Amino acid sequence: MATQQVPAKRQQDLQVQYTTYKNTLQSLAQKIGDVEQEAEEHKLVLETLGPLPGDRKCFRMINGVLVERTVTDVVPALQTNAEGLKKVLEDLVKQYKTKQDELEKWKKKNNVQVVQS
Repeated sequence: MATQQVPAKRQQDLQVQYTTYKNTLQSLAQKIGDVEQEAEEHKLVLETLGPLPGDRKCFRMINGVLVERTVTDVVPALQTNAEGLKKVLEDLVKQYKTKQDELEKWKKKNNVQVVQS
């Protein structure tokens, strides 16, 4: 036999580690998608409120409670939230790339080849 046999226990451990890496990457990708969607919603609302007069009333959901405010009150808070979401998104993308690189290094170190079934 030309191929090197890996003990069953080690093979099982490697598979568990691989699955953990993949689940972590999938979880990060899901979070990135959620934050992107929320950031897009903020952008859309800001674009909608932009041309409106500052004293016009609008409604905002705060902790599940709908409150009445003016456009002048709401726009700065929305801009702050949008900037915060942008930073969170950048951090999540960095985490994703780091974890992906970690997975690739781990695959090379352990000589792991993924077989698609």
